[in-house]
Amino acid sequence: MTLGRLKAVAAGIAMAALALTGCSAPSSDGSGDAAVLTLGTLIEPTSFDPNQAQEGHFMQFYQAAYDSLIRRAPDGGFEPMLATAWEFSEDGMQLTLTLRDDVTFSDGAVFDAEAAKANLEHFRTGTGPQGHTLAAVESIDVVDDHTIAIDLSVPEPALLIYLSNAAGLMGSPEALGTDEIKTNPVGSGPYVLDASATTIGSQYTFVKNEDYWAPELQQFDRVVFSYIPDITARYNALASGQVDAAILDAKTASQADAAGLVPHIQGLDWQGLILFDRAGQLVPALGDVRVRQAINHAIDKEAILAQIQGGRGELTDQVFGPNSTGFVEELEGTYAYDPARAGELIAEAGYADGFAIDMPIWANFDQALAAVIREQLGAVGITVNFVEVPAADALTEMVSGRFPATWMSLFQPSSWTTINQAIAPTALFNALDSTDPAVTDLITRVQFGDETEAAAAAAELGTYLVENAWFAPWYRPDQLYYGNDSVDVVVQVEQAVPSLYNYSPAS
Repeated sequence: MTLGRLKAVAAGIAMAALALTGCSAPSSDGSGDAAVLTLGTLIEPTSFDPNQAQEGHFMQFYQAAYDSLIRRAPDGGFEPMLATAWEFSEDGMQLTLTLRDDVTFSDGAVFDAEAAKANLEHFRTGTGPQGHTLAAVESIDVVDDHTIAIDLSVPEPALLIYLSNAAGLMGSPEALGTDEIKTNPVGSGPYVLDASATTIGSQYTFVKNEDYWAPELQQFDRVVFSYIPDITARYNALASGQVDAAILDAKTASQADAAGLVPHIQGLDWQGLILFDRAGQLVPALGDVRVRQAINHAIDKEAILAQIQGGRGELTDQVFGPNSTGFVEELEGTYAYDPARAGELIAEAGYADGFAIDMPIWANFDQALAAVIREQLGAVGITVNFVEVPAADALTEMVSGRFPATWMSLFQPSSWTTINQAIAPTALFNALDSTDPAVTDLITRVQFGDETEAAAAAAELGTYLVENAWFAPWYRPDQLYYGNDSVDVVVQVEQAVPSLYNYSPAS
């Protein structure tokens, strides 16, 4: 049985949610109430093997069982976790980390430099979706029992970020690579999986690790993840107190406001279309910049923001976020909604009779959004064929190279992280390995330049991407995360859902 199995019947999910407790439950020793945190999630992990870890919404699951080398504070700063200190060499080609000497994994194995090295090697040589984040790592050397040195082939400006996310998760060296760890995480984290109270496709229950080295991070005796992909069922579970916090959409957020639930809202992602096939490998028309520009003009993003997001967000033409060096204010408004101009551009490119493109769609994809995409692109001669893929495999299918374009919601971190997420030839969301000499040169200047040079190159890259329509961004929606008054929640920069450490019982 795989962890990615989808059970999307809303009634069944709601019934499973009814079995969950919200804020408190009898303690295991019968001495009183135990603090329980129940989170409604729209995803479930496909594997608990650290080298298969996915980020974003998935990180809470992994943070329950695994510690990372570095912990990110809510404001994005770096704090010690399994690594107590770190330092780059003057040329930026080596990172030395000092490790804790008092940590054991849940199977009794000791965390030390050899364990850290084993995990980093396991991650960077595996097949996981984030493995590319350690592509610049040339070797990991054990300096002594509690010190490692990571040698790089090229500078990696985002290495500390990666080591605070999936790449930094540390599992027991005795369990790495086994079948067991895929379904039963073996880490040194604040909680351990309670298999007897876990049902794949419904809920995942974690109980406090009694031997945890940092008890201040254990704000709850038990953490339950209730897998509720259906948005209506998820809102109902939150409103009724069956879960303590969950991400909502524009429609249910309005209901949450009326119900007096507590908003924890920030801007984070851009949403729109990724035009993978910039070289026209699958759909020759997409190899013409005029066609990609036409797609940008064909979408009435203001109307979509109003209709789908209830106006909660800001229009954008850029994949770089406002707080990054790649963002150029003057580019906003480059592609006004103009279907007539879109038609002209398509005709100029030689496709006046139109063409078709395939895009992936999955079970809980917003059908109203799908209808808008099909209608607005269809109005300028582009027939969209939606191909249904399993929800559990949506990301894998999306970036498999079989689709020329897809709808996507991607977060907007630093310029360098965005480059490695969606722009570089090796980026996960550059599924067909698009590149050209201008992009290569600008990426190199961002990577190797000093702070001023890198910032200027990032802005040039942002301009190039907009002018050449590598993407068709629509808007930056508000991240609509809500909780009840039983828990205090601190939002986490660059994450749609907070880190698990950001929750505590209401004061």
